[in-house]
Amino acid sequence: MNETSLKVSLLEHTPMPEDLVALSARLCYSPIGIDKLKEKLSKNEKKKLINLLRESGHLSPFEHVSFTFSVEGISRACSHQLVRHRLASYSQQSQRYVSEEKGFDFIVPPSIKENKETELIFLEAMGKAHEYYCRLLQKLEEKGYKGELARQDARFVLPNAAETKIIITMNARELLHFFRVRCCNRAQWEIRKLAIEMLKIVKKIAPSLFIDAGPACVSGKCSEGNFSCGEAQKIRKKFKSL
Repeated sequence: MNETSLKVSLLEHTPMPEDLVALSARLCYSPIGIDKLKEKLSKNEKKKLINLLRESGHLSPFEHVSFTFSVEGISRACSHQLVRHRLASYSQQSQRYVSEEKGFDFIVPPSIKENKETELIFLEAMGKAHEYYCRLLQKLEEKGYKGELARQDARFVLPNAAETKIIITMNARELLHFFRVRCCNRAQWEIRKLAIEMLKIVKKIAPSLFIDAGPACVSGKCSEGNFSCGEAQKIRKKFKSL
């Protein structure tokens, strides 16, 4: 059993994402065929068109572009927040089919890690959870519940801190929404960290699509009202320089 950390990488993405978004948008208003449209669109025209789409909120062409990420080193608490974004596809490591008998990795929140006393309490809880899991597994197996039949019930004592691995696929429009909600200072620290890492990756691949991506205050007003962190200018500068 060990503390683990976040690891995000890009597995696949739609080829030439900016070209595809621009082409999809231009097709809506053009009488000519798709092959001719490809020839006519210059690099500068594509960029202008994407900017127009983004600024006007006409984002349906963004849905033709998707990105698939592998994510390791997040907690079950984080993954439960993540899968609330329903316009996405997920494949997650199963605690029913994957045994934790040899120990599970876990995520320690910074607020707990910064203090020795709270960290010791936390580590003790992780050890106890693993002990109870193994004891339950043994007893269930003795009673005739084998394999996943034992694991599916023994896992009920595993903590939210237990590490999970997940593959995520989102289209560009859903990613913009995801970044708007989860990059915000009001978001929980772990999913905010994940969202920022994902944003860094897609910005390198399709900068025109994600130039203003991030919390609402990056491209407009803060959407949190009275709950605003009050640091819009600082946050805007941070995300513009990602």
